Amino acid sequence: MVSGGQDRDAPSKIVVDELDFWYGTRQVLHGINLRIPARRITALIGPSNCGKSTFLHTLNRMHEIVADTRLSGTILLDGQDIHHPAVDVVALRRRVGVVFQHSNPFPKSVFDNVAYGPRLQGIRQREALSEIVQRSLQQVGLWDEVKDRLARHAWDLSGGQQQRLSIARALAVDPDVLLLDEPAAALDPRATVHIEDLIGQLCERYTVVVVTHNMQQAARVSHFTAFFYEGRLIETGPTNRIFSNPREQQTDEYITGRFH
Repeated sequence: MVSGGQDRDAPSKIVVDELDFWYGTRQVLHGINLRIPARRITALIGPSNCGKSTFLHTLNRMHEIVADTRLSGTILLDGQDIHHPAVDVVALRRRVGVVFQHSNPFPKSVFDNVAYGPRLQGIRQREALSEIVQRSLQQVGLWDEVKDRLARHAWDLSGGQQQRLSIARALAVDPDVLLLDEPAAALDPRATVHIEDLIGQLCERYTVVVVTHNMQQAARVSHFTAFFYEGRLIETGPTNRIFSNPREQQTDEYITGRFH
């Protein structure tokens, strides 16, 4: 686990300025301004339907697979506008990977799940793929559990193992940023501990943004926290401060369970 960080000087990996977002004519994000620090864990919290998952998906343009959506404002990744015409969206999604709430292994073997992305990148040599698969599974603490059954169908794994496999698949293409959308919501407590421990380790190499409804989880795993409500970013800051001394009344009421 991490302790909610106080490192305000961490360089920004992603900078979001005046982001508005619409589904059709319904505006769901309003003027979002947020700096996401590099190699830190940022938790997005807030009640259901407050816009945090929608916001997460804008960070690698996943929203574009949904019809009739639009946004305004800017999202910079390492200083580059991700909506610039020169940006290859496929390359962007390799750099900014996403893992969803429900584990979604492909209907393939464990090996082929992890090797899928590298193969799309043109890696064909079995030895190179094997090295990537082993490294990625080791990163998520799954290698020792599955190394003797890499040819088994991924759906034979437990729920927690499938979720870690999904994270390994995202890591196999060597991203810069990992977006986690409620990664432990469907898991039992023991599997949740595995995922939380894993998240704490990932920030040694990656910038991590995690959406969670579980405030205790946000307090345990993140360095920074952003509180969303009705499509607006109400407050953001170091996790320790957000949970011990929030500046906004809405934040305080949400964290203390007095939220209406």
